[in-house]
Amino acid sequence: MKINELMLKDAMIMDLQATDKKGAIDEMVAKLYAVGRISDIEVYKEGILAREAQTSTGLGDGIAMPHAKNSAVKEATVLFAKSNAGVDYEALDGQPTYLFFMIAAPEGANDTHLQALAALSRLLIDPDFVAKLKTATTADQVQQLFSEAEAQQEADALAEEAANQEAAPASERPYIVAVTACPTGIAHTYMAEDALKKKAKELGVDIKVETNGSEGIKNRLTEADIARATGVIVAADKKVEMDRFDGKHLVNRPVSDGIRKTEQLINEAMSGTAPVFHGSGQASDKEDASADGSVGQRIYKDLMNGVSHMLPFVIAGGIMIAISFMVDQFMGVPQDSLSQLGNYNQAASWFNQIGSAAFGFMLPVLAGFIASSISDRPGLIVGFAAGALANTGGAGFLGALIGGFLAGYVIKFLRSLFKGLPKSLEGIKTILFYPVFGLLITGFLMLLINVPMKAINDGLNSFLTGLSGTNAALLGALLAAMMAADLGGPINKAAYVFGTATLATTVAEGGSVVMASVMAGGMVPPLAIFVATLLFKNKFTKDQKEAGLTNIVMGLSFVTEGAIPFAAADPLRAIPSFIVGSALTGALVGAFDIQLMAPHGGIFVVLLLSKPILFLLFILIGAIVSGVVFGLLKKAPEQTA
Repeated sequence: MKINELMLKDAMIMDLQATDKKGAIDEMVAKLYAVGRISDIEVYKEGILAREAQTSTGLGDGIAMPHAKNSAVKEATVLFAKSNAGVDYEALDGQPTYLFFMIAAPEGANDTHLQALAALSRLLIDPDFVAKLKTATTADQVQQLFSEAEAQQEADALAEEAANQEAAPASERPYIVAVTACPTGIAHTYMAEDALKKKAKELGVDIKVETNGSEGIKNRLTEADIARATGVIVAADKKVEMDRFDGKHLVNRPVSDGIRKTEQLINEAMSGTAPVFHGSGQASDKEDASADGSVGQRIYKDLMNGVSHMLPFVIAGGIMIAISFMVDQFMGVPQDSLSQLGNYNQAASWFNQIGSAAFGFMLPVLAGFIASSISDRPGLIVGFAAGALANTGGAGFLGALIGGFLAGYVIKFLRSLFKGLPKSLEGIKTILFYPVFGLLITGFLMLLINVPMKAINDGLNSFLTGLSGTNAALLGALLAAMMAADLGGPINKAAYVFGTATLATTVAEGGSVVMASVMAGGMVPPLAIFVATLLFKNKFTKDQKEAGLTNIVMGLSFVTEGAIPFAAADPLRAIPSFIVGSALTGALVGAFDIQLMAPHGGIFVVLLLSKPILFLLFILIGAIVSGVVFGLLKKAPEQTA
């Protein structure tokens, strides 16, 4: 299939009127709908906005390639649009955008379509071709340029194939390998591939590039390719197979850098200074923030590694302990033995012992897996010990968190210290030197850290225990609003982790008001989606209304992420609407001192609440408020055309 078979003259806009990103997207989507290439404006636009939320498709140099692959697309189409004045499209280089290629791919796009789209992406790497497009004034001129460029592209490919067959099997030139990938695998994947190849040729470097696109993995790197390479470039915005690069100097960047910063990436991969990648995902020996995002992203990743491993212990253990309280309440406990609630009757005691065993691992697991994220397996034992010391020393959750990072970086320090040891001692470092010296250093540091951390932890617990009325309502509103702010992102996770930390110290007293506020706030956004799609049916597509029904289950189950597709499609209206309702619910839960003994479960743990009827009522109020606000703010499909 030729590019011009996808790029119809009827679907071209030779004088785009929009002046900003939103307007440009609206104008192009409306054109696709007008020429009958998409069946639903809102569904297709939702896909476009979801892709833009990941990273701008404004590539720089005056080009943007917004794209989506979903059920609204009837037939694969590329809409070409040209702005004479330039559009502020939030391009990666901060400059105006003049040429737009909006790619609409159906869910079942075949290889022929995908190959044509890949060919289009590769053409846009050529600055001479782009310059000619900018001067085109008619649709016929645009199609003529693409016909000529595509013919030349095919001739070049044949010439390259012939040259490769005649070339010597091994070259003495520098050699690197690369992988390119983007979430949809339509445009950026192949643009990055061609940009890297072109720049490598200019620099006199041999390169092999594997693409992870919609067509699947093409030009797959072999073991021999990787073994021969001086360095590796991974320019990707989605997960790719990484363990095969163990022991290689690796540069890990977003796919946009593979398009715009090719020379920088190639030079770094060849220099021998890039971090050495290890199969566990860690870069040791030489590591900097560039190996896996910024310093802040790295810290967040390490923290989430600890939290994700800790949560099953908290959830399962916490629910077992909560059940022990319920069993004792059902079976009865004398007034003078209430201090033994949860342990008084034998059946309750069994649940309590099981839950306490799991709960007891919470802090060691948190610290251990934070440390292992930083320094691989040698950090695990030292991190576990740091968490256990924080637990016994009274430093609690905050102490274990600090202990995990401390343990990880102590092991990194020891790695650097023992780097010069003879190779004959290499095997003994991991099983003897790192754990023994790491435990010694971290253990003594934790004994010192525990003193101030215990005071902070005790003060925080006393503050939370003493919360009531207005103070509890304000804290509940804040944490519930955080749950709705990014629907499973870092802000949401911070609020949830804070709630689970308070649960550990309050479950014996009947549960945590903070945890109740957090769970209630997280249940509101998905339920609000259902309310909005029910009350404002004319403002949602058929698919969205069906998604609204599934959000009932997600909301009742405390799966906040169910609201993400709606937030991604219309964040400026959806997110504030969710925050309003969640904050209201959290404030009501805090003000009425509703306690929760379980860290998860939604409606399925309602019996573990001190006031279950009020809790459900307040969630309903918040969902209605958020749903009504969202419905009033949202534009109907015909208004966004």
